[in-house]
Amino acid sequence: MEVTRLFDFIYYQQKNCPQEKAFGYKKGNEWVYFNTNEIIEMANQASCGLIKLGVQPGDKVALVVYKNRPEWVAMDIAIQQIGAINVPVYPTISPGEYEYIFNDAGVKIAFVGEGDLYDKVNSKFHAIPSLTEIYTLDKMADRKYWKDIFTTEGQEIVDDRKAGVKPEELATLIYTSGTTGNPKGVMLSHNNIVSNVRCVNDLLPLGQGDIALSFLPICHIFERSASYSYIYSGINVVFTGTDNLGGETGDLQTIKPHFFTTVPRLLEKVYEKIYNKGLELTGMKKKLFFWALSLTDDYDFDKSTGFKHSIADKLIFSKWREALGGNVKGILTGAAACPMKMVKVFSSAGIPIREGYGLTETSPGLTINTFEKGGAMLGTVGPTIDIITVKIDPSDGNYREGEGEILAKGPNIMMGYYNKPEKTAEVFKEIDGEKWFCTGDIGKMLKGAGGREFLKITDRKKELLKTSGGKYVAPSPIENKFKEDFLIESMMVVGEKQKFVSALIVPSPDALQDWCKNNGVEWTSMEDAIKDKRVVAQYQKCLDSYNPEFSHIEQIKKFELLDTTWEPVKADGSKAELTPTMKLKRRVILEKHQDAIDRIYGVS
Repeated sequence: MEVTRLFDFIYYQQKNCPQEKAFGYKKGNEWVYFNTNEIIEMANQASCGLIKLGVQPGDKVALVVYKNRPEWVAMDIAIQQIGAINVPVYPTISPGEYEYIFNDAGVKIAFVGEGDLYDKVNSKFHAIPSLTEIYTLDKMADRKYWKDIFTTEGQEIVDDRKAGVKPEELATLIYTSGTTGNPKGVMLSHNNIVSNVRCVNDLLPLGQGDIALSFLPICHIFERSASYSYIYSGINVVFTGTDNLGGETGDLQTIKPHFFTTVPRLLEKVYEKIYNKGLELTGMKKKLFFWALSLTDDYDFDKSTGFKHSIADKLIFSKWREALGGNVKGILTGAAACPMKMVKVFSSAGIPIREGYGLTETSPGLTINTFEKGGAMLGTVGPTIDIITVKIDPSDGNYREGEGEILAKGPNIMMGYYNKPEKTAEVFKEIDGEKWFCTGDIGKMLKGAGGREFLKITDRKKELLKTSGGKYVAPSPIENKFKEDFLIESMMVVGEKQKFVSALIVPSPDALQDWCKNNGVEWTSMEDAIKDKRVVAQYQKCLDSYNPEFSHIEQIKKFELLDTTWEPVKADGSKAELTPTMKLKRRVILEKHQDAIDRIYGVS
């Protein structure tokens, strides 16, 4: 059968490669698995129930969970195959943001997972006129349970509805996290996502029956598209969280996955743990560890390794692989720029890291570094995916030669922003009679082996700083480079309309505490530590080591250490500094830390 709609993937698996452990997750202390037929049965019974509740084609149904789970997959299928629209929502947003999204989309029914999600949504129930019911995916007292709607009556109506769904029709509304203002609802059709999944599917180093671990939020298009790809290929998906991945009893050791997607920050944290364990070693073991680590500096894709590397692999790197379960064939990272050091260290150790690039608006993939020979280049996000055309628009003269905004066209490009035709028009540009999507990212193409072109991202268009001298500075590459230092948890470059460029730095609490311990600095609190002259001097050393890699105008002249954390959700209800995909909310950070910026530039 040909897959043309999103719900076709599970039926394709049923016909061609049914799996006994298609989806699994940990319920309490027990791992629970569902086979292909069980997922389809749940989806069909839920579809019948939704129809009985009066859900019509085009109606919006919201799904909200903290942890990915098989029930989400079943409901996703159930909603789509009756022509309704799945509206997945981040769990960490505020009740006010739920109110905005649900009202903008016109959500009719919401299905929520455990924790405070029911209370969050229910607190705004009367402010959302379209919302009629809230169901929980876990049994809770005095709350409607999702399986209560299950029925087998009306399967013929489900089949009729399913047959009537067209590939070009709206399948899902995904509200972008947004670094400023209210989120926008990205309209993606079945064909938008299906075309992308089918194209990327053959680029992954996986075979039928392999195991993929899934812990990134499935409401995000990156992880969601990955899950469709797993279904298509007969890959067993195990859902988990990031709270128990590592360690001898962690999920990586228990599941022993062959593949997973991730974000760079998680890789950085894994590397920090590996590095800190190396620091704890003594004598010859410590020397061997750092000797092996030094070999990764010279790593490049497809480069032959010698005798030294084979020794390092046997003594050191094999233990790293074992810590990840021992079976990992590849890891795909996205959503934010991945430091080259992370790619080098893990790939050199036999844990292949590849970076891809895309947006919610592009379903998501535009480019991907692949796992076969000649398919990847360090410092880039890979060659363009076959179905997509990417070009660099150099019409704006603010960038270096060869750089410009990244434009794209293809079957994966969104239908538009829901209820926002003006915003939709703003992100499309006509060139020589062709309509191109404007990504808002700045990049350039680099020639690889055999003349193949690879895309390098240099910055976000809206994030460029302009100094008082009229010079443009791209903050992201600077921030990503400096964050390679363990002592820096987060960093934001500032300098708009100023004579020079500076930085707000959030220290890494654990790394700084270890540094203080090893350097005779008494640790009482972060607040006291960042005032110590020796600590400030150490951060100045960090800047001095990385600054030469940038032009004079891009170098960090001054900095402020902050006694804070930047998070995607704040426990006190204040504005979060990060989006759910860990991007900086620059306006929020500028507002919160204007006093620090004033100190940097001597404003009284």
